[in-house]
Amino acid sequence: MTDYQIISDSACDLPADMLEKLNVRTVPLTVLFRGENREDCVDDSAKVMYDGLRAGETATTAAVNPDRWMGVIEPVLAAGQDALVLAFSSGLSTTCHSAVMAANELQEKYPERKIYVVDTLSASLGEGLLVWYACKKRDEGLSLEALRDWVTEMRFHLCHWFTVDDLMYLKRGGRISATTAIVGTMLGIKPVLHMDDEGHLISMSKARGRKASIEALAAKMGELGKDYDNSTVFICHGDCIDDARYLEKIVREKYGAKNVVIGYTGAVIGSHSGPGTLALFFLGKNR
Repeated sequence: MTDYQIISDSACDLPADMLEKLNVRTVPLTVLFRGENREDCVDDSAKVMYDGLRAGETATTAAVNPDRWMGVIEPVLAAGQDALVLAFSSGLSTTCHSAVMAANELQEKYPERKIYVVDTLSASLGEGLLVWYACKKRDEGLSLEALRDWVTEMRFHLCHWFTVDDLMYLKRGGRISATTAIVGTMLGIKPVLHMDDEGHLISMSKARGRKASIEALAAKMGELGKDYDNSTVFICHGDCIDDARYLEKIVREKYGAKNVVIGYTGAVIGSHSGPGTLALFFLGKNR
């Protein structure tokens, strides 16, 4: 048994049963939907939100604050364990900064304990895949410091490639201009985006039509991941399971993926990316 606990946040979009199996504790972000503050989720409640977004409803989100981080980290320290916190990309949220603030305060209270916070520069099941790999390394016996250093390096090889079905959600988030969104929608243009080394979402190319955009995600795995073991890859979707299964079929048949984990893009991230978001996460030579 290790002498440290891995802690993450709900933006990793891992389901509760997997988090329990991996022995990972998480802190929830929140989403304001239909006048109610709700904890981030990847279950049927997320589908309810996606249905609402399709009907024109809106949702707003809130990051994890330092107090909520402390509420999860402190019991670990009080029980005599150290903590490795793997946090949602600082390029998209203040959640990681809040984790650092909480860790600094708790370090003064528990000077004999070690608390490390790593900015994963990742999101959704990209963050989830990094957490999954970290748990594998923990179970192989890596020390706290060795695992911290491994995650810090490997985050730059955790590739996030995704597409969206409705450009208007990116427009609302300031990722593209209104003109680009309107013209792109009229022409059936689907953007292909990725997350860069600073944890920001970057538009890389355009595909004509949904099918082409999905195939472009798989092609990126073939290009960037060819020298890496991608027997396990993660796919997340914004309530578009058929598209996720089509992407799964390609990566299995063409690129040799054996263990393909498919899950929802969680309510918090999905409220920004919209229904129809589809993402592929894998290891590669660079992001």
